[in-house]
Amino acid sequence: MLNLFYSWRFYTFGREQYSECMNKMFSNNLLNLHRTNKIVAVFAAAFAFFPIVFEKDIFKAGVYLVVALVAFLISIYSNYLMQQININNRIIYTLIVLYHTNLIIFGVYLDIWSVPGTLAAIFPCFIICALLMFINPPRFNFLLISGAMIVYIVSAVVFIKSSSSIYYILNGLIAGLLSLYFSWQITKLRLGLEISTNMLEDEKNKYLDQSTVDELTQLKNRRDFMQTFQRYLSNYRTSDDWLCIALADIDFFKLYNDNYGHPQGDVCLRSIGDALNWLRDDLGVYSARVGGEEFAVLWFEKSSSHVDKVITKWMETIRNLKIPHEKSKVSDFVTMSIGVYRSRCGSSHDTQYLYDLADKALYSAKGGGRNCAVITGDDIKQYKITPKDTAE
Repeated sequence: MLNLFYSWRFYTFGREQYSECMNKMFSNNLLNLHRTNKIVAVFAAAFAFFPIVFEKDIFKAGVYLVVALVAFLISIYSNYLMQQININNRIIYTLIVLYHTNLIIFGVYLDIWSVPGTLAAIFPCFIICALLMFINPPRFNFLLISGAMIVYIVSAVVFIKSSSSIYYILNGLIAGLLSLYFSWQITKLRLGLEISTNMLEDEKNKYLDQSTVDELTQLKNRRDFMQTFQRYLSNYRTSDDWLCIALADIDFFKLYNDNYGHPQGDVCLRSIGDALNWLRDDLGVYSARVGGEEFAVLWFEKSSSHVDKVITKWMETIRNLKIPHEKSKVSDFVTMSIGVYRSRCGSSHDTQYLYDLADKALYSAKGGGRNCAVITGDDIKQYKITPKDTAE
């Protein structure tokens, strides 16, 4: 009794997880509908062969053929639904009800109306096996089993006018209890496995985020940057002509930390991270923190002239933060030096080669007075963008 209580609690205590798992199970139910109805169609069609050949009973054969046709149509329709993106859950439940109804007609006719007593175990086996194929809510399973047992028992009482009807009643009750028990246990095990899988997947994603996201700035870290850089280098759209990599340093950040303290330095880094995250959302670029005060940005370009627009927007965004930096030798506020290298998509360059060229452009920006961006590339002459160029 205690085990039964905990079994019910499994469905109510974790209601949200239960609902989420049930939604994921619908695709499995559709697949099982497709498979089982094909089996039923073949099985029922095979039974129609004997009344035609040996008994000359067209009516009996017709019942089996109708069952086979219904099963075949359900199989085709369930296969069609598997190709759809959005599926109404009620449709799946309706198909399951049709599937069970079809089995009830076949099993009861075979077991009671056609050859009573000869194949008495067929119908209970149908019901037990049918329920084990699907993952349904407990109440839905209970209704399916109850409906099947009522039809079976009433048919036995009405159509079998002998003491053997008691045997059929007991047979139906035992089959119903076995169906309830096994479907309950298997559903519980499947849902438990699904919930455990979801929890493990959530933990995996959590640790993956922790391993690829910089905790302070919420930007991607160096590890993720190098993996993404390699992926960008080898995978690009046919509409993209240029791959751009930009490296940037906060100007005189050591002096900033010495003057304002490391806690305030962390605040500054978080603000820069927020700005780059906004830039990512606004312009569709990839941004990461690859060092203490060093950041990196990746993006594709169709036009080489658009590179200046991205860098200009970047410098404007940092300038608009207006983070005071009284020890800076180039501005009263925090600024950045940026080095950009653009490479034609599909070139034979590797990631380290392009990274080094962007780093070289960054050092040119630092050597050229800081608070500026130096842009170079495969087919262009190096040039510089300064705050005067970005001023509105």
